[in-house]
Amino acid sequence: MNKSVYDSFIAYKKQIIPMKNIETTLAKAEVNGLSHCTTSKFYEDLICGLSSTPKFLSSMYFYDAIGDKLFQDLMNCEEYYPTNCETEIFSEKTAEICDALIGEGDAFDLIELGAGDATKSAYLLKYLMENGADFSYLPIDISSNVISYLNITLPVTLPGLQMTGLNGEYFDMLTKAASISSKRKVVMFLGSNIGNMPVDVAEQFCTNVRNHLSPGDMVLIGVDLKKNPATVLAAYNDKEGITKRFNLNLLERANRELNADFDISKFEHYPTYDPETGACKSYLVSTIDQDVSINGAETIHFEKDEYIFMEISQKFTVEQIDEMAVKASFKPVGNFFDSKKWFTDAIWVAE
Repeated sequence: MNKSVYDSFIAYKKQIIPMKNIETTLAKAEVNGLSHCTTSKFYEDLICGLSSTPKFLSSMYFYDAIGDKLFQDLMNCEEYYPTNCETEIFSEKTAEICDALIGEGDAFDLIELGAGDATKSAYLLKYLMENGADFSYLPIDISSNVISYLNITLPVTLPGLQMTGLNGEYFDMLTKAASISSKRKVVMFLGSNIGNMPVDVAEQFCTNVRNHLSPGDMVLIGVDLKKNPATVLAAYNDKEGITKRFNLNLLERANRELNADFDISKFEHYPTYDPETGACKSYLVSTIDQDVSINGAETIHFEKDEYIFMEISQKFTVEQIDEMAVKASFKPVGNFFDSKKWFTDAIWVAE
């Protein structure tokens, strides 16, 4: 999740944001990789979101230590399919993906936006090395801890890997990657992170990626597809209540870190999915009239049934993905699907 052509997350702090703009504002912050935040910034953004009409919070604050653990639990629960679907693609179609990326065999830089632990990309890295591909791996992440972790672990698990970790915001680091070498670029943006933005912001994000590339460069982008609405909604409303706890943990994090006094028993998790637009949204709804104190300095009032907008997980059709590529001056050249055709990793070539 990140910045660049997008305004800083701070840009909205002094204004009240209409509902139609909330998702765009959140995405502008998250798509710029702003996941490693100070307590001061967390406080400012929390007050900003909860003082707005309607209220909202940024999902980039989901991921403290407890949030990380809950997300791992969520990925392992029965209903949450995206991670397993994309892992299936990378594990079972490794050769096909790599052959497409290798192209005519010229040297290239394999760049990953939001690399995380590189679990999925490791399938490609191993295959490329075993088949003598001339490439370097450039993982980009806003978290210095992530880059440090990869610098330690990947040389052990993949001896001989040519790797340069880049710590910073996506587009700043794409600029740096271009200055490091003139080799062809292959940019990976996996995990359907593109779905954490409304469609218009996703299109602008793709255009900005294209603006950092040259003709012939490639993008490998993971996208969650539209499917049976019950399947989508269940992934964000699992029967074990992990998604609910994951969302409520953001309020508990405010209690821990900002001396807030949220009573999470007074909030309900409410997910929705619109099969027409493909927008899956999550809300927390106040069950009573209540006041919440933040650090003894701010008091936030909630009306009964007032909601907090938490996040969006946008789903697409293949046709919409191709259209997004063309709008951003890419040529869509292929799609790799899991066995259920619930998820795709698409390859685009910069024109």
